[in-house]
Amino acid sequence: MTGSGPARRGAAARSGRGGARAAAGAGAPAALAQRLRGYDWARIAAELDAWGCARLDGLLTPAECDALVALYDDDARFRSRVVMARHGYGSGEYRYFRYPLPPLVARLRAALYARLAPIANRWSEALGERVRFPAAHADYLARCHAAGQKRPTPLLLRYQAGDYNRLHQDLYGAEVFPLQATVLLSVPGHDFRGGELVFTEQRPRMQSRADVVALGQGDAVVFAVRERPVRGARGIQRAVLRHGVSRLHAGRRHTLGVIFHDAS
Repeated sequence: MTGSGPARRGAAARSGRGGARAAAGAGAPAALAQRLRGYDWARIAAELDAWGCARLDGLLTPAECDALVALYDDDARFRSRVVMARHGYGSGEYRYFRYPLPPLVARLRAALYARLAPIANRWSEALGERVRFPAAHADYLARCHAAGQKRPTPLLLRYQAGDYNRLHQDLYGAEVFPLQATVLLSVPGHDFRGGELVFTEQRPRMQSRADVVALGQGDAVVFAVRERPVRGARGIQRAVLRHGVSRLHAGRRHTLGVIFHDAS
């Protein structure tokens, strides 16, 4: 995967909390669309095929990152709060947004889905599945809601010193879009230390492979939710992936999780 850009200081510290909150809702759609057009999507698809994950450096600006972090303590924005230790998930907490999503999150979710749907369909075909994903995210959400999965799944996560997230998969019902994304909102080395994003992959009759992805503020990683197709000696096989976060050594770390299927 390509290397990360330099860590950046957030803009909210300079412009104030009110300006950050405004940025979460008022980010220019054209600017986000231009950023997405600037990525080498052939390279991203190839990395997803080869490794199950691919980076998108600089997906969000520092101001957009700080704006999202500033939303974390606004109860009106969220439908639920999960304290990981209560459920054996690890240590730390996260909050699921309620509908309507913040405009920046809604635009990012829809725009990323449109880029990833062709990859998802290619994977589905390779695995011999009959599932086909529509081109527009709104149409896929209609399918989720018809299946009883109506609760939004984009979320903000907060980790503090000593926190971690056990390896897991984000499955919320029968409808599963096979890719998701995480965006780092904090500045590594300044806001926190440790807390690396960890992936494991298990192929049939092989030992597990681990991968650690280091991100800068605003960088994202797209990765497989549950499995991806891999070519083995007996044809196409399913490689099972899980993801988690290593122990945070100091500070506070926030991330945005973008999951494309809704929850039951």
